[in-house]
This record gives sequence, structure tokens and C-alpha cells, in this order.
Amino acid sequence: MRVLVVEDDRRIAADIGRALQAAGYVVDVVGDGEEAWFRGDTEDYGAIVLDLGLPGMDGLSVLKRWRANARRTPVLILTARGSWSERVEGIDAGADDYLPKPFRMEELLARLRSIVRRSAGHASSVLEAGALALDERQMKVTLRGVPVALSPLEYRLIVYLLRHRGRVVSQHELIENVYGQDEAHDSNAVEVLVGRLRKKIGPDLIETRRGFGYLVPEAVA
Repeated sequence: MRVLVVEDDRRIAADIGRALQAAGYVVDVVGDGEEAWFRGDTEDYGAIVLDLGLPGMDGLSVLKRWRANARRTPVLILTARGSWSERVEGIDAGADDYLPKPFRMEELLARLRSIVRRSAGHASSVLEAGALALDERQMKVTLRGVPVALSPLEYRLIVYLLRHRGRVVSQHELIENVYGQDEAHDSNAVEVLVGRLRKKIGPDLIETRRGFGYLVPEAVA
């Protein structure tokens, strides 16, 4: 899943980016409000981490413009200003959660998982399909209770398909949400990756819809 991190402090932005990548996310980072508004308004992200104190356009204005344009991407607000009035203003502007600085990275990851789950209608951090279970908090995948060792790309792929279970996901969408900007891939990269994953979790969990993409169906034996 692609996450947009909007933070003008380069050290904090780099720390968040590394933590999110280690947790299985594809991360884009921007440092000013104008670019943040444009990226969030024209590209599809699974979630956005948004600092309020930004150059160019403040984070609250960016968020209000996204919501005014019907962009419903889950947003976690970060700010060094933690007054209750600002938290209320942020939530009223359309934020899904609010995290004051300084914060522990574990809490940021937990809050991000929570707003993503809520937006997708999931109540638990464990995603299941038939005999497969994926614990997002522990980044652990099991098949009939037996741990399955996955590469980072394989993990991102199955997480994304499980989060969008019941919907056909195109190859383009998978490339956007599985591969980072610095990760090389060719035109058949997704097909090869799906093939590797099927060898580990079974051939029937991921269905191919020729010309459309891939699907984990709602009902899995």
C-alpha cells in the first residue's frame, strides 16, 4: 500500500519513511503544503501522514482542500502543537486520527493501521482468507497455522489483495502499491510475483482475471 508522508523536517520524514517501509508500505515523501495538496489530490494513496506546520500551505488547509474535493483517503495528522482546540479543528476538517509530537514510531504505525482498517471496514489487524491468516501488527503470515516466509514484495502483494478482498485489482494498481520508486520491475513483474506467491500459499487463493487483474474472492475454501 502506498502512503504519502507530508513532513518538512527532513530527519523526521526520513525516520517515518524508514519505519513505514520496514512495516511493508510503499512510501512517498514531500515537504511542503502545495506539493502535498497536488499529490494527494491527483494520486491514489492508501493513507496519508500529514504534518500541520508546513511551508507554502499549512496542513489544515491542505486537508480541507482534499475533503472539499471529495478525497477520502485516511489521514493521520502530526503536529508539535497538541492543544485540544487544534485536535478538534483537525478532526472537524476531516482527519481520521491525531498524533502530537514527539511520538513513538510504534504508536504511529499502530494508529496508521487503525485508520486503514476502519476505512476498509476491518475490525481486526488479522486478515484471513480460507486457511491463510495475515497479522498486520506482527507482519506474520500463516497457512493452516504454519508460518510462511515471504519476501517484502510478496508480503506487500498479499496484504494489498487481502485488504481489497472481493475486488479485482489491476496490474497497474498493484505496481503502484507494491513496488517502491527505487525497485526495478518490468512489464511482467506482477505476474512473476504472483506465481512465486502461489507456490508458497497455494495456487487457488489468488485468482487471475485475464485482461483485468487479480482477485482474492470473498469466499475461499
